[in-house]
Amino acid sequence: MQKNNDSFLNFEACLKCSICNTVCPMMEVNALYPGPKKSGPDQERYRLKDPAFYDYALKYCLNCKRCELACPSGVQVADLIQRAKLQYGSRSKHPVRDAILASTDFVGTMASPFALIVNSVLPLKPVKAVLDGAFGIDSRRTFPKYSSEKFVTWFKLHAQKEQEKYSKFVSYFHGCYCNYNYPQLGKDFVKVVNAAGYGVHLLEKERCCGVALIANGMEKQARKQALINIESFGKAVEKGETILTSSSSCTFMMRSEYREILDLPTEGYRDSLFLACKWLYEKIESGEVKLKFKPLKMKLAYHIACHMQKLGWQNHTIELLKMIPGVELVVLNQKCCGIAGTFGFKKENYEYSQAIGANLFADIKEAAPDAVVTECETCKWQIEMGTGVPVMNPLSVIAAALE
Repeated sequence: MQKNNDSFLNFEACLKCSICNTVCPMMEVNALYPGPKKSGPDQERYRLKDPAFYDYALKYCLNCKRCELACPSGVQVADLIQRAKLQYGSRSKHPVRDAILASTDFVGTMASPFALIVNSVLPLKPVKAVLDGAFGIDSRRTFPKYSSEKFVTWFKLHAQKEQEKYSKFVSYFHGCYCNYNYPQLGKDFVKVVNAAGYGVHLLEKERCCGVALIANGMEKQARKQALINIESFGKAVEKGETILTSSSSCTFMMRSEYREILDLPTEGYRDSLFLACKWLYEKIESGEVKLKFKPLKMKLAYHIACHMQKLGWQNHTIELLKMIPGVELVVLNQKCCGIAGTFGFKKENYEYSQAIGANLFADIKEAAPDAVVTECETCKWQIEMGTGVPVMNPLSVIAAALE
């Protein structure tokens, strides 16, 4: 990996104030993790001299970015740790497991045609026991269900032609979760964007954003997929189309991590790629878009996902939800849910994952909402498993409220 971007060099700005340690969710539950200050800027000085100084406890970093938000000097602590893990980290003890968890396009493509069978078999105790014992995927973890019809298939059959009646368009990066697990999210996206007066185009080519690949040390494959996406983003921008997403982690990966972790160029599309809720709120505020909402009698608790907080766009979603009559909105205190993508699926991490999420689960149960709202699909899985409360993407709430 080349060390050629500005964020890599800013570790010398660390004041050693340790405020990053005070906000680290992993330090609260795991005495083996030395914390972001030591793992990031402190150890980087030594790693540059000799890779032997690499500390394998860095594997416990969730990449939640809370340390970066807290740092008064703007040191990109989590980026330092992620880059160190990719450059110096050893091979996983469970390479097959990590490849399965990280290869979302491949696994989704294989699972979707047999969704009914896969969804029936995965929860079985003998199957979970095999996954736990042979692959290190914790048997207590609930798996997301797969859809027999992918979003892309539905779109091409039922929505693509209708989009051409519009004079203005956006490009949609739907992501793996929408395509393979929950196509209804994509349908809700199309409904909302159409109601705003825009047609939807899919990108010429789309691959998984690569966030799970980076987390599992698969830099080469992440870079390959990122380059495909970047080329497609460039073509969308050339057509004058804004690129919209429905996942906070995908968005953050493509806007920030492509540059900060993979050293790839983002200037050609970064200012044209947004979460749909941010885009919609700004269109409504400018007066360009007017939406009519019917009353929706629901108590909703909004969970600000870690990468959403790093993006800083949570207020756009909050204000959108407040526009819906009848909605009682509770904004939860920002706390990491603990799953950190594929981290919480791994047997060696499961207890840490649940311990980190415990405070958030308690807050949700105390709020007693009809549903939790968040832009992060893995937060959804963790919260539903930890609380039993259904979790919705804000786009689905907005779609349900449209007249």
